[in-house]
Amino acid sequence: MAVGSKDLAPAQLDGFDSERLVAELRKAKEELFNLRFQSATGQLESHGRLKAVKRDIARIYTVLRERELGIRPEPAPVVEAKEEKKAKKSSKKAEAVEAAATEEDAK
Repeated sequence: MAVGSKDLAPAQLDGFDSERLVAELRKAKEELFNLRFQSATGQLESHGRLKAVKRDIARIYTVLRERELGIRPEPAPVVEAKEEKKAKKSSKKAEAVEAAATEEDAK
């Protein structure tokens, strides 16, 4: 069994865009800092969590580097496509309302 967060499995990291990966990296580094601090003060309950967070950080760096080298493709922006469709629909509705208002003003 692999050590690490179930939230940051390599298959899931493939679906994240670069901005989200950087945000996850920042969170993991903060968590590692907190875990090291707890370890130094003797308050750490789960020492295995240190290893898991380090591996998560390594996974994120690996995905980012592979994308940089072109080994791993950047995911398609699915969310943006949905937002664009919504924007097009709302703009078409706005144009229809404006056209109707213009026609009424012309009469």
